Amino acid sequence: MIFKRGMNGTSTMMDFLEEPLPGVGTYEDFNTIDWVREKSRDRDRHREITSRSKESTWALIHSVSDAFSGWLLMLLIGLLAGSLAGLIDISAHWMTDLKEGVCLAGFWFNHEHCCWKSNTTFTDRDKCPEWKSWSQLILGHGEGAFAYILNYFMYVVWALLFSLLAVLLVKGFAPYACGSGIPEIKTILSGFIIRGYLGKWTLIIKTITLVLAVSSGLSLGKEGPLVHVACCCGNILCHLFTKYRKNEAKRREVLSAAAAAGVSVAFGAPIGGVLFSLEEVSYYFPLKTLWRSFFAALVAAFTLRSINPFGNSRLVLFYVEFHMPWHLLELVPFILLGIFGGLWGAFFIRSNIAWCRRRKTTKLGKYPVLEVFVVTAITAILAFPNEYTRMSTSELISELFNDCGILDSSKLCEYVNDFNSTKGDDLPDRAAGPGVYTAMWQLALALIMKVFITIFTFGMKVPSGLFIPSMAVGAIAGRLLGVAMEQLAYYHHDWAIFSGWCSQGADCITPGLYAMVGAAACLGGVTRMTVSLVVIMFELTGGLEYIVPLMAAAMTSKWVADAIGREGIYDAHIRLNGYPFLEAKEEFSHKTLAMDVMRPRRNDPPLTVITQDSMTVEDVETIINETTYSGYPVVVSRESQRLVGFVLRRDLIISVENARKKQDGIVSTSIIYFTDHSPPLPPSSPSMLKLRSILDLSPFTVTDQTPMEIVVDIFRKLGLRQCLVTHNGKLLGIITKKDVLKHIAQLANQDPDSILFN
Repeated sequence: MIFKRGMNGTSTMMDFLEEPLPGVGTYEDFNTIDWVREKSRDRDRHREITSRSKESTWALIHSVSDAFSGWLLMLLIGLLAGSLAGLIDISAHWMTDLKEGVCLAGFWFNHEHCCWKSNTTFTDRDKCPEWKSWSQLILGHGEGAFAYILNYFMYVVWALLFSLLAVLLVKGFAPYACGSGIPEIKTILSGFIIRGYLGKWTLIIKTITLVLAVSSGLSLGKEGPLVHVACCCGNILCHLFTKYRKNEAKRREVLSAAAAAGVSVAFGAPIGGVLFSLEEVSYYFPLKTLWRSFFAALVAAFTLRSINPFGNSRLVLFYVEFHMPWHLLELVPFILLGIFGGLWGAFFIRSNIAWCRRRKTTKLGKYPVLEVFVVTAITAILAFPNEYTRMSTSELISELFNDCGILDSSKLCEYVNDFNSTKGDDLPDRAAGPGVYTAMWQLALALIMKVFITIFTFGMKVPSGLFIPSMAVGAIAGRLLGVAMEQLAYYHHDWAIFSGWCSQGADCITPGLYAMVGAAACLGGVTRMTVSLVVIMFELTGGLEYIVPLMAAAMTSKWVADAIGREGIYDAHIRLNGYPFLEAKEEFSHKTLAMDVMRPRRNDPPLTVITQDSMTVEDVETIINETTYSGYPVVVSRESQRLVGFVLRRDLIISVENARKKQDGIVSTSIIYFTDHSPPLPPSSPSMLKLRSILDLSPFTVTDQTPMEIVVDIFRKLGLRQCLVTHNGKLLGIITKKDVLKHIAQLANQDPDSILFN
């Protein structure tokens, strides 16, 4: 309130700040939200709506619509995320095939759709007359060395064109559209603010450039970025509802559900999506969010199924069904695949982080376009000669998961056929033909290429997911092991390990199953997912009886990878970028106290405080200009240092500026007070400014002897920004989230200055 002097010298009081000012209670970019304040605001809003709903019908309707708005928002997110995923799938499929040729019946058809209407036989289904390779189109024939060179050239040119277009769009319009987006989304969900990261430009550019990046044949997937796309949809649609637009904590509940919808459309795995959001990305996940995530994931999967992007009524390209049971002894090779997955995951994380750090600290980071150009050129030149690297990674995984049937024309299925012993659809284990041996060599080369090229691809300035390349590495390793096991069982069925369960002429070993287990192991090794990974894999493949092999591989890969390095790829990237993320899974086991971490330290200048009723507007403005802190403790007086509350810098700046503009008599010498009643002043003094409404009267405090493990727990569980330290009721210092993170980094022998933000 401010005082206006009447004619006879008496003071009349005028309300100021009873109505909240626009901007008060909001946050700066690259700052952390105050979860406690946001939640209490939402509870107040909810109480007010509930109490009003008994007064009139209109208020009751408003109360019902407020309760329903969350579900409506989930419906919209599901519809939008599903539609965008369908659009991305169809476009990427078409543009990937465009590198090899074009459809004469209509250039907008991909290879498969082009040949649907053709009358070719089943074995020649890929050679229909409507589809022309570039050499057939330009030279008139597709045979010979010159035709091969021309096709090679066109493949590389298209790949470079797509990737350059992607990196230029990202660089020019939305720098935040690069990468997978999951590390940043994890950080945002923990309460950090990155303005524009989930904005409309990021959504538009990410959708377009994701199609371009996947089509260019780079070793990346669209699954991680689809989570980012879904979260952008969630954030943009939040603006339609006041409840979510004005409350950062409520908005994060929506983003958790949007992340679930993103995984749901990426893998066609709605339940896996909900578990992924719970296990991997969410920081605060109440039961209500679980139900809403489930609904959003359901709607998104249903929308994608309605679009039917692959024309096979499945939500993903590599859906498979196996019907052969597995034997207990096969757990040994499955666990070996788990060990391989863990080793590869740890190797990949170390190498990729070292390369990304190099990109950040050297001149390499200044030339993103050149980097993308070089990596794409190397990838395309190495990929074309090998048919397993030439095809899109999703198609490769689909081929590796596939169980060989009688009609399969793939090289992987070129066995020596002995059709006398077939029983129905199940083919017995057969001797490998020359095609299988060729395929093994090509797959081994593809494995080496994928292992190394992915290290340099992930983290470039194009949208790049890690799920598909990781699964490809594991699927190749698994298929190689599966075929080796199959041949062992065929030639040595009398060995002790096979004799009990694998008789001659029986179908004992399914190489496709090994590929599936290998894919799960490698994905687990890189991301350290366990529960959600197994659920995603069995939703992908519809193989409920293979849960145990998948669980064994996923758990082994996590143990092996954790033994080498504690962090998954997303946590490693969060630390590399210096985001203030307090990992909820890590234990804090050191015996330090709050007084060891708080500022000011022993030799520092004293803590900057504001007194409750003795500082002028000019004093407060001087403090704001001379310091960069995000808030200030308010004390009774400098001498007593007894704590009254805490005021945020942003709220203080907005309130003082507004009072100077709009209130009469507020000058530099006006006293600011935070108490209920104004302090006694001489009659000639200028008007006073009351700012009690922006003061937080219940700031979190701990005593100086509180163990740091309790302080860290409080920061994690309540999502605090800062916590004040007192001794016998007197203010001693302050601990911010950044101080806690720096302390943890110091104790882990890491650079504490790597934590960049507040």
